[in-house]
Amino acid sequence: MTFLSIREVGPRDGLQNEDPVPADDKVRLLDALSGTGVGRIEAVSFVHPKAIPQMADAGEVWERAKKNPAVRYSALVPNTKGAERALAAGFTEIEVVVSASDTHNRRNVNRSTDESLDDIAGLIDLLHRGGASAEVIIATSFGCPFEGDIDPARVAGIVDRVVADGADRVAFGDTTGMGTPRRVEDVVGPVRERHPDLPLLLHFHNTRGTALANILTALRLGVTEFDASIGGLGGCPYAPGATGNVATEEVVHMLHDMGYETGIDLGELLEAGRLAQQIVGRELPSGVLKAGPRVPLAKS
Repeated sequence: MTFLSIREVGPRDGLQNEDPVPADDKVRLLDALSGTGVGRIEAVSFVHPKAIPQMADAGEVWERAKKNPAVRYSALVPNTKGAERALAAGFTEIEVVVSASDTHNRRNVNRSTDESLDDIAGLIDLLHRGGASAEVIIATSFGCPFEGDIDPARVAGIVDRVVADGADRVAFGDTTGMGTPRRVEDVVGPVRERHPDLPLLLHFHNTRGTALANILTALRLGVTEFDASIGGLGGCPYAPGATGNVATEEVVHMLHDMGYETGIDLGELLEAGRLAQQIVGRELPSGVLKAGPRVPLAKS
């Protein structure tokens, strides 16, 4: 049985796109997700509170959370100060992000893609010296709300650059849900050929209903690591029209039914999804959360 790694990103990517919720609720959600069997969780991001006020209490949330030793926790950082805060908090898996789209990158961090790549080279060195691994997330890998299509060769070139600078792993972000199976093949295929041993993770949004199909395509290309967000929480504050991430329970339901193993208890995951709905005060888009797991039809 093939094991697939799911990283739960609801506590960070999900909640940063909602109205700010109290630290107590963030801790409750993080602890609930830590008990589902998920192997990886993106817990917080260390960003300036004026940029992302929803993450202003990241240090407090992380300090109060119950750390499950079976879970690998990670944090997202935008710059040197954020990286230093994450290292001081004890994180050993840290993510940095750059956009394949120059326009989106400027909207996100107020600098060009090339300028961000120069900064990331220094961040990778800082993280390694601090005893942490560095994952580079390439946002808008499958399309940009401002520039439209993104040339896969541009994405591959960014991968070449960050690998040469020492990145430990790379993630492709479908920031606005423009990804389709064809685009997944166009982006992932060449990178797989050039860097066959590079750990890859894919992050899909379900804006246009293609996220699960994209995951199936990536599986055929040998990808075994995916992001997902409880209930389908998430989006992107700097990408107009970007709706939620693919829901973790939808991904787990599909993969388990296909015979893959994730280590995640779907029942516990659904309980965490109901908690997430309670915390944000609205119904979340996950179909599995609404309908429950598949129930076999009675024989006629």
